[in-house]
Amino acid sequence: MAQLYFYYSTMNAGKSTHLLQSSYNYRERGLNTLLFTAQIDDRFAKGKVSSRLGIHADALLFDDKSNIFEQVKCQISSSKIACILIDEAQFLTTQQVRQLTDIVDELKVPVLAYGIRTDFLGETFVGSAALLAWADKLVELKTICHCGKKANFVMRCDEHGNAVKGGKQIEVGGNERYESLCRRHFKALVWH
Repeated sequence: MAQLYFYYSTMNAGKSTHLLQSSYNYRERGLNTLLFTAQIDDRFAKGKVSSRLGIHADALLFDDKSNIFEQVKCQISSSKIACILIDEAQFLTTQQVRQLTDIVDELKVPVLAYGIRTDFLGETFVGSAALLAWADKLVELKTICHCGKKANFVMRCDEHGNAVKGGKQIEVGGNERYESLCRRHFKALVWH
């Protein structure tokens, strides 16, 4: 039975690595996968899911106007697809998450979505909120704060390493811009 999975975490918890490993596992068994990633994320290369470990795979791009259901429906009409994997799922729209539920329920194809739960102010991303509400399975991937506790927040840093306490929700960046923190350190640096 196909299901919608949401693998969520802060930055640097291995979401893309896990996605690529899952795709590899299907392909090793001779089963086709279809990968998607956000067009807005150009840190590594357009049209690729890339891990900090150096592994990568080609992916279709989505933006806020993409109809993922129709793209998948078109793909499965020409070849059998065993699993859909979505990187940077926090950038999905509410409608696109509904489309993912349609892929699972109507097309009977499992969907594994990977994304960050909250932004640099501790607010839930739109795509993540919908996935938290509608996914069949929620799986937290964990990383740690500099103090050793579980990190469940992401702090945006300015060029001097200070916490940014305002601005637009989406600003693509990596370790030079963001740091994963436990709640106590996040509150001390961002909310106070």
